[in-house]
Amino acid sequence: MFFAVIPAGGSGTRLWPLSRAGHPKFLHPLTGTAASLLQATVDRVGPLTTPDRTMVVTGVAHVAAVARQLTGLPEENILVEPSPRDSCAAIALAASVIALREPQAVMGSFAADHLIGDPAKWAETVRQAVVGAEQGLLMTVGIKPTRAETGYGYLECGDLIGSGPLRQVKEFKEKPAADVAQAYLQSGQHLWNASMFVWRVDVFLDELARQQPALHAGLQAIAQAWSTPERDDVLGTVWPTLTKISVDYAVMEGAAAAGRVATVPGDFGWNDVGDFHTLGDVLPTDDAGNVVLAGDTGAAKPGVLLRDSNDLVVVPHSGRLVAALGVTDLVIVDTPDVVMVCPRDRAQEVKKLVDELKERGEEAYV
Repeated sequence: MFFAVIPAGGSGTRLWPLSRAGHPKFLHPLTGTAASLLQATVDRVGPLTTPDRTMVVTGVAHVAAVARQLTGLPEENILVEPSPRDSCAAIALAASVIALREPQAVMGSFAADHLIGDPAKWAETVRQAVVGAEQGLLMTVGIKPTRAETGYGYLECGDLIGSGPLRQVKEFKEKPAADVAQAYLQSGQHLWNASMFVWRVDVFLDELARQQPALHAGLQAIAQAWSTPERDDVLGTVWPTLTKISVDYAVMEGAAAAGRVATVPGDFGWNDVGDFHTLGDVLPTDDAGNVVLAGDTGAAKPGVLLRDSNDLVVVPHSGRLVAALGVTDLVIVDTPDVVMVCPRDRAQEVKKLVDELKERGEEAYV
């Protein structure tokens, strides 16, 4: 009765120019192995469910690539969004389709572009969340913070539920300023919001109807046509009218205020692979602290020559030799049409380059 849903969207602009709109980060092997982030996510849910109960929600532009990477998944389990409508529409579409098959099934929603250091420990945490979901709670898996991180949202936790480990979620918190993040870390009452959700589909859809009735009605119309010849027509008509909103804003914040959300604290080496600096922290390094993220260039080994250089993140994806001498703490990304260099401590700002390219109308690079 457990279904795994994997939203696979977004372009990963902080990993530009490796990640592009047409080939986003979840399709790339950023795991330290040959597996893409998406493939690693599907492998990770394997101990919890079966391929016929594993679904991926992705955009039209990525369907073919997703299908090529996930040959073990039934074709009908790749749900296609006609256009991006943010996470609530994507996740609720999957919940609506699942509800047609198993009205009280438990589903988990797990992003396609996260790294997990200890998959077995992650699976056990999800099983604990399933227990809460079966009781009618909207569950989220929170991450025990290891630092005062300003790039993540937080969950403010309340009391233990029973003897634990489930805890009430009092409030969802926005990405904080540095001093607020430090206070959250010291309080011991806050977890990182990793956007991992577990709930019974009927409970979630009822909450969606309570808070977002128009969005719920549109998705129900789509779901009712899902297994009929009218699916494409209904999708094409209704989908563009759906509210573009995240599931956090649309459902979870209001549900938490009503006392309907709980969390399981997780400690399993979670990382959202947000930028190249992060990759340098989580992937294996050489003796000088350098990470080389090899691409499929056809060469026997990546074309990289590093001398007297430390703590670099080098992404050689063009087939050219990338050489560095006497530099430190840099990101160097070499693709066939773009070379990007920045200090590692400014890797979060790479998104600004993408924004400027869009403003200049140079979409071919985006």
